[in-house]
Amino acid sequence: MVGGEQGSTGAFGALAAERGRLERTGVAQRVAEVLRDHITEGRLAPGTRLSEEALGEALAVSRNTLREAFRLLVDQRLVVHELNRGVFVRILTPEDVDDIFTLRLALETAGVRAAPRAAPERLAQVRIALAQAEAAEGRGDWVAVGTADLRFHQSVAGLAGSMRIDDCMSRLLAELRLAFGAVPTAHGLHEPFLRRNQILAGLLESGESDDVEVELTRYLDDARRVIVTAMRAAGPGAPPGPGPAAVTSERR
Repeated sequence: MVGGEQGSTGAFGALAAERGRLERTGVAQRVAEVLRDHITEGRLAPGTRLSEEALGEALAVSRNTLREAFRLLVDQRLVVHELNRGVFVRILTPEDVDDIFTLRLALETAGVRAAPRAAPERLAQVRIALAQAEAAEGRGDWVAVGTADLRFHQSVAGLAGSMRIDDCMSRLLAELRLAFGAVPTAHGLHEPFLRRNQILAGLLESGESDDVEVELTRYLDDARRVIVTAMRAAGPGAPPGPGPAAVTSERR
């Protein structure tokens, strides 16, 4: 594993601000949600070791609570437990990425096909997410561009107006962020696809559903290919590309 040793500072320090979310019932579930959000936002990179001591201090929760949260995240395919080594944010395989993009295509295509009858507020979310990506580009914050890209495509799937699709896409976002970690630079990954998000948004607004579906299919196939190619070039078990500082990580 790669990354800096930071204890309760850095990425874990940012988690301390989330304590208010844990002052409700189902603490382990809330801890899992907080960690999943930090994975989705690129704050916890693939291969990061999740130290019980540092996390417990940052979130002010017990080790038993953390272990229950870890079990939930294992079930969501976001972390792995290694005997006598600890818990790590998962590093995906090319097969994982193929599977994720198969599901992603089904969910987003459902949204595109429903776009002509979508609620105005759901259509607005597509444009809001794109504007967030463009603003992040202006700041040179390509990790934030990646987060906005996820929200953009979540909004595209959301055009279906289905609570189940919304729930499924929400869970898928964190796995998609793990897939992004295979590409050496966030800028190299997200800059060309931001341009294509702009095209997709324009097609959606024009009401050309057939054209949107064709473009979306090409887009997702190209994105999958970029990620899988980067994984295979790096080789099995290779550390992820550079990203935000990790909490604590070690090379396996």
